[in-house]
Amino acid sequence: MTTYHPDHIRNIAIAGHAGSGKTMLCEGLALTMGLTTRLGHIEDGNTLSDHAPDEIARRHSVNSSLITGIWREHKLNFIDTPGFTDFHGDVKSAIRVCDTVLLTVNAATGVEVGTDLIWDYAQEFYKPTAFVVTKLDADRADYNKTIDELREHFGTNVVPVQFPAEEGLGHHVLIDVLLMKQFEFSSDQPGAMQVSEIPDLYRKRAQELHHELVESVAETDEALMNKYFEEGSLSEDDLRAGIKHAMVSRTFFPVFCTSPLHLIGTERLLNVFVNIFPTPIERGPEHAIMRDTQEEYLVEPNPEGETVAFIFKTVSEPHIGEISHLRVYSGHIESGHELVDAQTGQPEKLGQIFTMVGHEKKSIDKLLAGDIGVVVKLKDAHTNDTLADKGVGYIIKPVEFPQAVVQIAIKPLAQGDEEKISAGLHHLHEEDPSFQIKHEKEFNQIVLCGLGDTHVETVVRRLKEKFNVEVEVVPLKIPYRETICAIANAQGKFKRQSGGRGQYGDVWIRIEPKARGEGFEFASEVVGGVVPTRYLPAVQKGIEETIVQGVLAGYPVIDVKAIAYDGSHHPVDSSEYAFKVAASMGFKAAFEKAKPILLEPIYKLTVYTPDQFTGEIMGEISSRRGRMQGMDAEGRLQVLLSMMPQAELHTLHSALNRLTQGRARYIYEFSHYEEVPFDIREKLVAEAKLQKAEA
Repeated sequence: MTTYHPDHIRNIAIAGHAGSGKTMLCEGLALTMGLTTRLGHIEDGNTLSDHAPDEIARRHSVNSSLITGIWREHKLNFIDTPGFTDFHGDVKSAIRVCDTVLLTVNAATGVEVGTDLIWDYAQEFYKPTAFVVTKLDADRADYNKTIDELREHFGTNVVPVQFPAEEGLGHHVLIDVLLMKQFEFSSDQPGAMQVSEIPDLYRKRAQELHHELVESVAETDEALMNKYFEEGSLSEDDLRAGIKHAMVSRTFFPVFCTSPLHLIGTERLLNVFVNIFPTPIERGPEHAIMRDTQEEYLVEPNPEGETVAFIFKTVSEPHIGEISHLRVYSGHIESGHELVDAQTGQPEKLGQIFTMVGHEKKSIDKLLAGDIGVVVKLKDAHTNDTLADKGVGYIIKPVEFPQAVVQIAIKPLAQGDEEKISAGLHHLHEEDPSFQIKHEKEFNQIVLCGLGDTHVETVVRRLKEKFNVEVEVVPLKIPYRETICAIANAQGKFKRQSGGRGQYGDVWIRIEPKARGEGFEFASEVVGGVVPTRYLPAVQKGIEETIVQGVLAGYPVIDVKAIAYDGSHHPVDSSEYAFKVAASMGFKAAFEKAKPILLEPIYKLTVYTPDQFTGEIMGEISSRRGRMQGMDAEGRLQVLLSMMPQAELHTLHSALNRLTQGRARYIYEFSHYEEVPFDIREKLVAEAKLQKAEA
């Protein structure tokens, strides 16, 4: 394949809510560009983008997929992204490395939760954004309502460039108000396009939208505004240049139309990509961070500059190894190129370089600044790493993935599989950094943290499919704690005589509650040598070993002060061991008299939701023992602030999805410990006693 200068490259992330037509749009674009000879279908499992076994089985995208093709001597890199929010790690990575976000919106369902989230990602990375209204041939398609919703959500700078002459079944005509032409498509010959003048029936509306388009573009640039006032209009070239400039500054968001199943609008859209969407150079420099000072540094897209490339996705394939998807931000890469991982300083020698059409790799010699491709079998570099020439002192700013909100605990089905699980999860995390792995030492549990229920289920399934190791999902254990509410004291006396030297330890322990968060403290008020000083460390150790597995239900004891204040000893039979056991006995006895309670972890919960769901969500929070702390507004969303026990969080994700049709999202963080209600405490204590008896 020819090497393309950044002036002739377009990088486009195609993103949208699940079911909004992203994959079929990519399929239509690929067929129009001649990358394939037939239009695949999601139901048949034969699309270019959804080629992984789990994508074919689920009939939706799980991974982002790179499709590269040539159109009018320009290289177009599309990244088809997943629609389900469970897989939005890939969405953010794709938006991070592309120059334009094309946001698909289903004409039958309008703006959905995924639309809002992707808009937020595009804002975060300050990426030019365009909308494409899809499925205009669907039964319930409503173009006007969709435009109204887009403007309601994203502002008046959302401006139609095309509209359908009709919609629903039989739709096959688009009116383009930039070119002021009609495009007619034949249902018998998908993709065949006839260009003609706009009929009188649609001319008035087209003129109104054209006038709106011209005014909107002119308002984004002073020179164009002056020209518009002087001449009363703008030329087609003026409009193209103005739209491109306004997209880069995010002051203009054009809306296009397609019905990919019949290739309606795909050829025109490809022309838009070439004529209107910004090049890597027009998009401007990329944000980097100096390693030593953490100061921001801007990387210019110069093919002649020092080589800097960013890995945005890693895939592990059987018989091949790891495949690294990367974007070149400066300089160039080619086979045999010796670079370093700018984070670690480790050398990396590049092997073969490819572009991708779905899962099909096409070998190329070189990628210049602004281009996207893949390399295979890097030694140590992974997702979010920067590859650069030796001596480069900065890294491309890494992607901050969405916070994981769903946790499950797993254990191996077969003994001895722990190492295989660890290795498999490590490889899967390299592919998808948006899920996290934690080893909870307190319970010896492996915990997977993901963006949703489907996300963690997918990780478990891939563990089996890719690494042939099966795990069982087990209840996630909650780190309860034990403490006291009163002062109490008790004697611990350990005496054993079995012939010869015996064991004797006698100590009185007083325990006192401490303020929450102050931890454990040991002190001695022993006087007169009734407990010799040399045995006091053993007394302390005996208590410290006891509080690791507490008295009530076996959970660690916190926020307690223990004081040794009296006792006795035997000149021959006393020992460190005897006093350690005696201290443990005394502490347990005192603990039972000091009004013991169980504490549970409480989390600060923040829910972002459309206003119409606030009542249902507040009711759900209350039903889960949560306490509302307040409510605020953030843009078009309501923000509900509350405190909720960790034990109630594990099924919250599915409950909110059910209540809000997936339109709410939330984050949480640990806040503090609080007393467990009496009925729950009794249940936990009973369960602990039963487990101890069975053991």
